[in-house]
Parts: sequence; C-alpha cells; structure tokens
Amino acid sequence: MKGQDWYQADEVAEEYDDVRFSGGGQLIDRREKEAVLAALGPIDPGHRVLEVACGTGRFTTMLADQGADVVGLDVSREMLEQAREKVAAAGHADAVEFLRGDASRLPFPDDHFDTVVAMRFFHLMDDPVPFAKELRRVSRDQVFFDTFNGRSLRTLYTWLLPMGSRLYSERQVAAMLGEAGLTLANEEHDFVLPYGFYRELPGAVAKPFRALDEFAGDTVPGDYVASVSYWDARVPEEE
Repeated sequence: MKGQDWYQADEVAEEYDDVRFSGGGQLIDRREKEAVLAALGPIDPGHRVLEVACGTGRFTTMLADQGADVVGLDVSREMLEQAREKVAAAGHADAVEFLRGDASRLPFPDDHFDTVVAMRFFHLMDDPVPFAKELRRVSRDQVFFDTFNGRSLRTLYTWLLPMGSRLYSERQVAAMLGEAGLTLANEEHDFVLPYGFYRELPGAVAKPFRALDEFAGDTVPGDYVASVSYWDARVPEEE
C-alpha cells in the first residue's frame, strides 16, 4: 500500500486534520461527509458500518452521531490514536470499536456489516481488486468509496505527493466492481479544482471559488474533468 510509513509518522497523524481540513479544506470535509450521508440515507439504529482506512475518525464520529454501530479499521496506530480521541470527545467511546489491521484480510465473517465505507483508500492501492473483493465479502448490502480521476488536473501534480496517488478512469472502476461482484447504484463527480488548491486558501477566499467550481461541475465538460468521484456500489441480491 502506498504511503504506509508516511501515515504512521506521529507528526503526520497529529497534524493531518489541521493541514487538510482547516481553512478552505473545510469545504472538502463538508462535501465528503455530505456524500457519505447521502449514500447511506437515513441510518436505522443498529445499522452496522465498517469504515476502512478510518484515519483520524472524521467519518467514524459522524456515523456514530447518526446512530450507526461503527467499527473503524486502519493500518496506522498513530492515526487510530487521533480517531479514539475524536470519538471520545464526541461522547461515542463506548459505541465505536477501533482495530488496527490490513484491509486485504479483514477479521470478520461474510456479510457481517450492512455498509462498508472506504474514503481516501483506493488511491493508495497498486492492485485494488483484491481489496474490493474483501470489502464486498464482509458487506451484506453496500460498499461506498471514492477515487481520484485520471482525466483531472490531479494528473499534473500527483507524482509530487509523499505517497503518490493511483488515478482511475470510469472504465477501471467499472471493471473493479465487476471483478469484486458489486453493481453500481449511483455515482457523483465533483471538484474541477483539485483539493490542493482549496487547502492553500483561507475559508472566506475559498468559498467563491467553490461556488464557481460547483457551477462548472454541473456542466458536461466540468463533470468530465472532475477530480473526485463518489461510488455507491451494492451487493446483488441472490436469485
């Protein structure tokens, strides 16, 4: 997995949210959370969610707020420490379980969760198919994830990132879902301007750019070059 050592550095884990989701980055955080909540819909009590690559617990905490029973899994002990602190501060310490583990060998039986969420995950995979198969194995119904797109502006700078970044075409995502035994229920594409642009701006400055970005994203060309895609995949019903 790309960047495994980088994510396990103490200073990276401690500064992760501040670097990525403060200032203009708050717009990214808000949009990602909206995408997850929209895909999951109203969450019934007891809805079981596995969050793979839970990192500092941004989505874990949000899902617990909505009443889900959440297990957060990450390969980085340092990231999990940040996640535990965040969940405890939100009052969900007794409702969320965290595990350090490898997403290619999940320690759960088949169909154990209602939903599996994997945000900021597949861009780190050299070979994503085995991971997609494992996420599908433990999900009874839904796998929700995002990817970065190969036709976007991200192609201009991804090689500069500490861990690199795998970029996907829609055809590659469709092939991955097919091999994993998943069907696509819905997809959304967003952020014509890449994430890195927003992170460099104060929040007040980033907002008008985001408004222009959303306007461009509603057009066919804008949708085509969007840098991020959100994929809502489902486990087919047995005949």
